[in-house]
Amino acid sequence: MKRFSFSGVMLVAGMLFIYLPMLILVIYSFNASRLVTVWGGWSLHWYAGLLDNRQLMSAVGRSLEIACYTAIAATALGTLAAFVLTRIPRFRGRTLFGGMVTAPLVMPEVITGLSLLLLFVAMAQLIGWPAERGLLTIWIAHTTFCTAYVAIVVSARLRELDLSIEEAAMDLGARPWKVFLLITIPMIAPSLAAGAMMSFALSLDDLVLASFVSGPGATTLPMEIFSAVRLGVKPEINAVASLILLVVSLFTFLAWYFTRRAEEHRKRAIIQAMEETVKGS
Repeated sequence: MKRFSFSGVMLVAGMLFIYLPMLILVIYSFNASRLVTVWGGWSLHWYAGLLDNRQLMSAVGRSLEIACYTAIAATALGTLAAFVLTRIPRFRGRTLFGGMVTAPLVMPEVITGLSLLLLFVAMAQLIGWPAERGLLTIWIAHTTFCTAYVAIVVSARLRELDLSIEEAAMDLGARPWKVFLLITIPMIAPSLAAGAMMSFALSLDDLVLASFVSGPGATTLPMEIFSAVRLGVKPEINAVASLILLVVSLFTFLAWYFTRRAEEHRKRAIIQAMEETVKGS
């Protein structure tokens, strides 16, 4: 009889602790009863009702829009910061720059949100921008927060790269920008994708920063759910959360599938090149 090890039991318990509430949420999204805690049979009523709930769907659209913009901006800025930290070993203020890049990782979100709120208010008084807080200020706050995560992920990948490949390309006459686009970017593409997906998830999930820097008409999905939960969980919230879980799961599976195919194609290309080299010699 096979015995269960302590580590295996703890792994199963941890997975159940994480994913069992999500499964219960998905099941209760098909509940026909208006009371979330009372099962009234299977129904798609609340999914159809999402089309009529304009306030909730508007919050979903705003959150997705901000998350997409945040992923793009944070990936670009975080990659630049990672290159500065890894490819320029010495420059004046390097320690200060590294500390400022990684500060959002350890800074409480309440402090970051309050600081950004005071900054936007002071800028509005001095230069008249931003005239009002909304999607733009939320995007700036989320980009500031997520850039640190991208910088850490990309920096770890850049430190593992073999610089001889880039040096060989430049010795053969390739311009630095061409080496960056055709050699460096493909080699760090998995870290860029990981940083972008992490930024998207963090932006979509954020409540604290958005609460500080948002304004009228700029309510995100976490803010909408938080305000609704205080009055009781509505069945529509279960339905929209289930749809988000479905979309994220499909996106993660597709990313894994295409990454695996690219890795297998790369391995086959390496094996084929080695076989051709052996035959030529």
